[in-house]
Amino acid sequence: MKNYKTSVVYAAVALLCASNAYGAEQSDRPNIVFILADDLGYGDLGCYGAKHFETPSCDRLAREGMRFTDAHSPSSVCTPTRYSVLTGRYAWRSWLKNWVVQQNHPLLIDTKRLTMGNVFQNAGYTTGCIGKWHLGWGTELDTSFNGEVKPGPLEVGFDSFFGVPFSHNSAKKLQVYMRDRRIVNLKPGLDYDSDEAMKATVRKLEDTAIELSKEAVAFVEKNKAKPFFLFYPTTNIHFPLTPNSRFKDSTKAGIYGEFVVEFDWAVGELLAALDRHDLAANTIVVLTSDNGARPHEDLNGHPCNGPWRGTKRQIYEAGHRVPLVVRWPGRIKKGSVSDEVVCLTDFFATFAAMLEQPVPASAGEDSYDLSDVLLGRSYKRPLRQATVHHSVSGQFAIRKGEWKLIEGGGDGDFPRNSKGKKDVKTQRPDRDPNTGKWTKLDYFRLEHDGEFQLFNLKVDPEEKNNLADEHPEMVKELHSLLNRYRVSERSVPVQQVDGVND
Repeated sequence: MKNYKTSVVYAAVALLCASNAYGAEQSDRPNIVFILADDLGYGDLGCYGAKHFETPSCDRLAREGMRFTDAHSPSSVCTPTRYSVLTGRYAWRSWLKNWVVQQNHPLLIDTKRLTMGNVFQNAGYTTGCIGKWHLGWGTELDTSFNGEVKPGPLEVGFDSFFGVPFSHNSAKKLQVYMRDRRIVNLKPGLDYDSDEAMKATVRKLEDTAIELSKEAVAFVEKNKAKPFFLFYPTTNIHFPLTPNSRFKDSTKAGIYGEFVVEFDWAVGELLAALDRHDLAANTIVVLTSDNGARPHEDLNGHPCNGPWRGTKRQIYEAGHRVPLVVRWPGRIKKGSVSDEVVCLTDFFATFAAMLEQPVPASAGEDSYDLSDVLLGRSYKRPLRQATVHHSVSGQFAIRKGEWKLIEGGGDGDFPRNSKGKKDVKTQRPDRDPNTGKWTKLDYFRLEHDGEFQLFNLKVDPEEKNNLADEHPEMVKELHSLLNRYRVSERSVPVQQVDGVND
């Protein structure tokens, strides 16, 4: 790694930002609730145009806060986005080069890396993660879940964890809850994957949202007297679609709509807890999704990804343009709408600035401070020089202003073999024999086919007209910038202070 000088957010800069942007007179630090839905599409909420069902809780947040129309997940699949939210760094810079971690993979986040949870801990907050983790566990392949499992959430910035260790569609043996480092209800001496153990440990999929919601509310109630950070990555609305029976026939979009309505109900339970304990006025609530939606056959015309082209996993807009709503009563203007291009990586730098926490050059490499956008202050547009998009197969795109360049001629979805199955070359990450560190996992080993797709999203938001041949100068400019971002260790400009080294 290059030896950059301390950058991004210095203590002095952060102090100015805090005193000017957030108000020096504020003595009570705000609580933070970060709700990260799973596979919630741009068009899945009423405040983004959904008509086949109602989402009153999410719509309330939009009425009382700021709604973004050009927000993006850093990846079109879940694990990379989760990594990026917590680190402020694009996940393709880690050893995971495409797709997601599997159930036998080690923890993706380096325990020495500064995370969002660490930022809050360093500022004296109580931190908790409740919901879907899916960032790996342990230090080795095939880590045993029979006893205490670490490293995991508690080693990368969280004081407590309750939730699903991987995904909603995990193999049955890991369709379990974990509290901190252990599987809930696993009896000592039993193998976690034995039939006897699974009788007590396997969760009911249709009750998952309700049980996670209870834990989230309990976390708020337990920590109401002190500042807290709750990271709440839900299992809704990832397949299999398993809404509780209480939501049956509540929508015109079938079981898919019911799963979204259940998600909105869970958001409402959390908002009610904040209201009940007089915490809403001093709590920032962020609501967003880890990537675009995966359409279901029973949508009945519901546009889950809004007007955008493609789906989850793909490099087109529907894969990574996501709903984003942020509420902070008295600070963020009610009912405001921002068309600024932002990425979910940006909350790392935003919270660090708010808490006056310095961020070294070895952290938050792709994170821009959103403070001025959120607080309605004047700022130099655009906020980000450019934004990198990434698909499930590892296909890249870069967005700068109204222009978007896709490297390659395909849609970025899974490559398929002659039998139509995923063309997976390997599922084992490479390891440095000297340091023992995991260095690379490239499932698909794709090569650039030499083609480019160039779209002007201002005049062609549906990405129908490839302008690569008409604007070779723009292709060259954007591809050069993408390459620079990939070769360097960061996309956020480095600020240098003489005599201070990271």
